[in-house]
Amino acid sequence: MAEYVAPTREIRFVLDHVVDLAELVKLEPFQEITDDLVQAVLEEGGKFAAEKLSPLYAVGDRQGSVLDGDSVKTPDGFREAYQAYVENGWNGICSPVDYGGQGMPQVIGTAVQEMMAGANQAFTLCPILGQGAVEALEAHGTEEQQRIYMEKLVSGEWTGTMNLTEPQAGSDVGALRTRAEPMPDGTYRINGQKIFISWGEHDMAENIIHLVLARLPGAPDGTKGISLFIVPKYLINEDGSLGEKNDLRAVSLEHKMGIHASPTCVMSYGDNGNCVGYLIGGENQGMRSMFTMMNNARLNVGILGLCASERGWQMALDYARERRQGRAIGATGEGKSPIIEHADVRRMLMTIKSTNEAVRAIIYLNALSLDFSRHHPDGEVRRKYQGLADLLTPISKAYGTDTGVENASLAVQVFGGMGYIEETGVAQVLRDARIHPIYEGTNGIQAMDLVGRKLSMDGGEHWQTFLGMIDDFLSAMPEIGELARFKENLVVLTSHCRETAEWLFARQQQNMRDVAAGSVPFLRLMSIVTGGYLMARAAVAAQTRLEAGNGNGEEDFLRAKIATARFYGEQVVPTAVGLKDIIMSGDSLFYAIEEDHMAL
Repeated sequence: MAEYVAPTREIRFVLDHVVDLAELVKLEPFQEITDDLVQAVLEEGGKFAAEKLSPLYAVGDRQGSVLDGDSVKTPDGFREAYQAYVENGWNGICSPVDYGGQGMPQVIGTAVQEMMAGANQAFTLCPILGQGAVEALEAHGTEEQQRIYMEKLVSGEWTGTMNLTEPQAGSDVGALRTRAEPMPDGTYRINGQKIFISWGEHDMAENIIHLVLARLPGAPDGTKGISLFIVPKYLINEDGSLGEKNDLRAVSLEHKMGIHASPTCVMSYGDNGNCVGYLIGGENQGMRSMFTMMNNARLNVGILGLCASERGWQMALDYARERRQGRAIGATGEGKSPIIEHADVRRMLMTIKSTNEAVRAIIYLNALSLDFSRHHPDGEVRRKYQGLADLLTPISKAYGTDTGVENASLAVQVFGGMGYIEETGVAQVLRDARIHPIYEGTNGIQAMDLVGRKLSMDGGEHWQTFLGMIDDFLSAMPEIGELARFKENLVVLTSHCRETAEWLFARQQQNMRDVAAGSVPFLRLMSIVTGGYLMARAAVAAQTRLEAGNGNGEEDFLRAKIATARFYGEQVVPTAVGLKDIIMSGDSLFYAIEEDHMAL
């Protein structure tokens, strides 16, 4: 199996020429971040990912994590790799400086995370969850809670989890039954069982800080009656040292299709009636507190989708260069042709490559928007960037993970029959990727979030502003030249996006089932419009550098950028043109057959 190579040049191009990192680092918190520092972070991150994490990718899949009593043994090399990850400071790269973090922008952290997860997705899930716990504590924790937990979570000495799901409460979180009984000393006793808890038990860190959703006595039904609790694996003494083990355990590990190295636990709390928890964020405010973690997680899962696609792309490209079959049309010379010379293989490879670049740009713009929303000195600017980040989050998660699965499948197809054989390794990419459209809110839920909440936020201001920004950019693009057809296609699709958004916005007041029926195709439509806009920005930037004689030895790379953007604009964008009619057709055909007749 070919080892992962971090796409540092691709990442740097997006940062510099598509999402405009230079504007962000003008802000006061980031003014010490130089070009050299960014390059050093990317190069060292890529090196660590390739040397420490990528060699464990297949090992983790073969061995998996194993439950031994109440503890979990991770695959060979994982503990050592995690310790190196922590010691090198990667865990706290974006965390607050006050707690030992490096305070880098989230968009830089996103780049680092892409490289780490591209090398080993199952491994990277563990620190991702810790980052979510840090965000929840920073936003909702008391000063005392922050003092106790933040520094250790930032350093990576302790890891974190999210505990939402129960057997009867999956996407319907409000159905959960885990209980929290208040105690006279201000603590709570947690009792219940959670399922699908990633990294709920492991041997890589000395403590695990579980964030658990539960109900207080007399709490309202549904999500309005949910509270969030800090439930550490080991209780913490007053001097900060670890005390006795809490009354919680991993009952079993799920036997999964993929990400075998990531232990997905069934967690039991309070078997002996003495599981200690600490309220965070106020009574019945659990969903608000948890969504701080969830929004972080949704963007991160979008990154995982990109990483699956990138890894599949690298493997498929290497194989297509080496594998020889038949003679390509127009081939010269003797012997069989590498399959990369066949048109259908080129179609698959260019589809993966172009959508990878589009998704990367979307995710990085999302992260950059979050940075501006938190750190810009002007409150109105912060509000507008928060609106853009809110709009992009379901797109990042859903489009990133849908294309991750689609492209991993295409990578298997490039391998042909050998792709179906486990020893080539590409099947693992597809198996690992399949969970991404499901967890942290299924992609159907992301679509409903987009059309049900994000389109109507602030009276529709944010999507209208974003589409207006795209219109302004397209107006400035030349009418002739090699990007003319791309521009023409994107103008049409952007108008479709606006028309369908207005229709869905209006239907919210008339028939929400129409809105639900059109939600998934609308999310795909808006994703491709967003990706097309950012790919056009990339093409114009590359073209501008070439025309100015500013290629700096990267002329071939820049020409490839233009060709890849054109492929997206001329081959991917047109596939979405038919979505307008689908979105606006309503729900009638969805329910044209009675439920009892569906099997007929």
